[in-house]
Amino acid sequence: MPVTETSHDEDTKTLTMVARFAAPPERVWDVYADPRQLERVWGPPTYPATVVDHALEPGGRVTYFMTSPEGERYYGLWEVTSVDAPHSFEFTDWFADESFTIDENLPGSTNTYTFTPDGDGTKAVCTSVFDSVDGLRTVLEMGVVEGATEAIGQIDDLLARG
Repeated sequence: MPVTETSHDEDTKTLTMVARFAAPPERVWDVYADPRQLERVWGPPTYPATVVDHALEPGGRVTYFMTSPEGERYYGLWEVTSVDAPHSFEFTDWFADESFTIDENLPGSTNTYTFTPDGDGTKAVCTSVFDSVDGLRTVLEMGVVEGATEAIGQIDDLLARG
């Protein structure tokens, strides 16, 4: 599995996940830049994602939903704030309703994803900063570390297929 470490810090309201992939940063970037590839790895295997809109550019939005084994849909969106292809991108991640209106009852987070060369592969660092400790605790209790680890774990298979 490519996730090599996870940590959270309540003082900084931060969750960090580090992964390593056996592919160059440009190829890992493509997974996020292509909506059809992204939907194959964004949700855990039992909650596959469907990307509805995808504009990975400053001011753009990425909207998606994940479908549970029981057929329930969970909606989310990114508001993209910065892109430095193929090295990094930043976005605010929100839970949403079926019309992709932000759900103010659930925490949002500001996220930075970076991709740097690491030997013959890539080191990816995904950092999420929450507005409050309660927001961080809420997503931890929801199982974000386990779900994201499973989702990121799918990237190796996708990369191996070319």
